[in-house]
Amino acid sequence: MGVRGKVTVTLPDTEGDSLWLRDLWVNEWGGDAMISKGRSYTLEDLDVLIAWVDGIRVGAATYHRTMDECELMSINAMVENAGVGSALISAVEETAKTAGVRRIWLITSNDNLDALRFYQRRGYRIVAVYPNAVDEARKLKSTIPEMGYYDIPIHDELELEKLL
Repeated sequence: MGVRGKVTVTLPDTEGDSLWLRDLWVNEWGGDAMISKGRSYTLEDLDVLIAWVDGIRVGAATYHRTMDECELMSINAMVENAGVGSALISAVEETAKTAGVRRIWLITSNDNLDALRFYQRRGYRIVAVYPNAVDEARKLKSTIPEMGYYDIPIHDELELEKLL
């Protein structure tokens, strides 16, 4: 899908948005739950932002905010190199800053080299590695694949953070 217009980011506000997001999660994340540091989250547990171009949904971000930190749970950009991921992460960061949050963090897996590049280019730093954490998460969510991007076996979680 080629996009030409400007990326805008909004809160979901229709049943269609919710259904689209649920389908996105099932297709991209292997179900309607996500595991982070041993805890399971569903869409109902998270805040959501949706990216649009010319009236078409082109991506989404989910996050979980507490009083002083925000965990970025997912970013999905349906179009690459169009600024969708950048618009989504900027919107999450701005929302967190406005709420007085000082730290935003995320978990990715050891195989996700493209995500590591994306986040580090935007000021995120690796602050922890959790060996075998994905192996443990697989016990809670059997749809997590054993083999990941670039034929790298998936075993470990990496935590990245950015101080706001």
